Amino acid sequence: MQSQTRRVDRVGIVVAALLAVLAGVVIWDMTTLTISQTYGVGPKAMPIVVASGLALLSIGNLVLAFRGGGEEREQPTMLPILLILGGLGAVIALIGIGGGFIPAVTILFAATAAAFGRRAILIDLAIGFVLGTAAYLMFAKLLSLSLPMGPLERLF
Repeated sequence: MQSQTRRVDRVGIVVAALLAVLAGVVIWDMTTLTISQTYGVGPKAMPIVVASGLALLSIGNLVLAFRGGGEEREQPTMLPILLILGGLGAVIALIGIGGGFIPAVTILFAATAAAFGRRAILIDLAIGFVLGTAAYLMFAKLLSLSLPMGPLERLF
């Protein structure tokens, strides 16, 4: 009978630790909020939900790391990472120069879709435009939140 040796996944432990630290940062940041009276669910509720999710992910990663015997990881490719970072850079640049929220979200959506392997760039730009417009209308008009305005948003 052969005994299988379990190897502890060190990368999994590091990921679990980073998730736990991130959960702690979210909770700490939530405690620094100064809020006047609120009725019902206040703005501190969502950070608690996010931190709880991060803590659960941390525990799950830690359990899997100590179980060992996980699947072999794929070698990362830089193109998807660069596409997403480029999309985020485009968002920052467009908003910085006054291009507006909708075009920024449109480009970010198309860049992220391309990073995940989709090659229908014109369709992705159209989908991003529709989603960006819907998000803008919901947040700016329905919830009365201010989003970065550009020439396109001034039409609404």
